[in-house]
Amino acid sequence: DVQLQASGGGLVQVGGSLRLSCVASGLAFDDYVIGWFRQAPGKEREGVSCISSSDGYTVDADSAKGRFTISSDTAKNTVYLEMNSLKPDNTAVYYCAAGPVRETASALYDYWGQGTLVTVSS
Repeated sequence: DVQLQASGGGLVQVGGSLRLSCVASGLAFDDYVIGWFRQAPGKEREGVSCISSSDGYTVDADSAKGRFTISSDTAKNTVYLEMNSLKPDNTAVYYCAAGPVRETASALYDYWGQGTLVTVSS
């Protein structure tokens, strides 16, 4: 079975940082794009960033540019999302997912993790 395990969320103050991790198993890691998505209360899920595990190619949503960095460790089948200068509107459940294309549209992803909650307090 394909599993994606997201972790690293928590409570952080405005301006703080967090690093989320997504460990993938049951799939050929290099064959997939791993994406990070988030869903804030009362809002639709939105793409944040994605990375092609085979060559490190990344796509960032406008909301992620300049403050969030996605990276991968193929030896550990793990993708990270480093989030800096966090703001209250970054509060959301963050999910990782695996899919075949280099896009941040959630409908294109096949496998999803359970999510990790990030709360940014002011």
